[in-house]
Amino acid sequence: MAGRVKVFVLMAGLTALFVLVGGAIGGRGGMLVAFVVAAGMNLMAYFNSAQMALRAFRARIVRPEEVPELYQLVDSLRQRAGLPMPTLAVAPQQQPNAFATGRNPQNAVVCVTEGILGMLDREELEGVLAHELGHIKNGDMLLQTVSATLAGSISMISRFGLMAPSDRQHRANPLAALLAPLAAMVIQFAISRTREFGADATGAEITGRPLELASALAKIDEAARRVPMRIPMNLAPLAQVDPLQAYGRGITRWFSTHPPVAERIERLRAMAAGRRID
Repeated sequence: MAGRVKVFVLMAGLTALFVLVGGAIGGRGGMLVAFVVAAGMNLMAYFNSAQMALRAFRARIVRPEEVPELYQLVDSLRQRAGLPMPTLAVAPQQQPNAFATGRNPQNAVVCVTEGILGMLDREELEGVLAHELGHIKNGDMLLQTVSATLAGSISMISRFGLMAPSDRQHRANPLAALLAPLAAMVIQFAISRTREFGADATGAEITGRPLELASALAKIDEAARRVPMRIPMNLAPLAQVDPLQAYGRGITRWFSTHPPVAERIERLRAMAAGRRID
């Protein structure tokens, strides 16, 4: 319930931002247009964000008979977690990674890349899948997927702000051009980082083996630094490990959407040893 409240607060906040920028660009008429556009984007984000995420990763839904071992692993883990069986998808990306998306556990999708299927052993893959089920169990999916979709939508304001002239000066409004991408990065920064710790802990509880997830994270992180994955920056928070590390994003690293993998591994090792890290 708390996650849904945050989603609607986020939608309301971004609607207000759209209206403010629309007013700065086009006065009352701009505010009205911005409100209609924001309402449409909110509806699209709520009902269609999962499909948009899958398209961005070029992932396809797979049937149980296509990936029987993967299906059996997820089915066993979701029963331990007390969750309905999610839809499975595979992305043709060589970088090892995974993500979960969907509005709720009843229509959740767990997606893995081809790279991760070829790199990890069974126990490590269980840890990765349990982490994604942890996002589902913790109610993270809707907030993360909707925020990623809206972050991409709000970035459109920058192009609109650059192209649309103001009434008084007949030139682009630089405030709109700067505010939109900054807001998108702040949204991602605020939402994603702590939720990865929670999904790690929940995933380790599901499998009962924190060290296997720690080993998987180390392998995925190392590969992500070498193997590029071309996806929109606003969708990077969905992935289990930051998928854009190979590009060396410079200043955008200040707005990292994921906590350091070394810190995540340390927490998992502490969990395995019975120690607590606050």
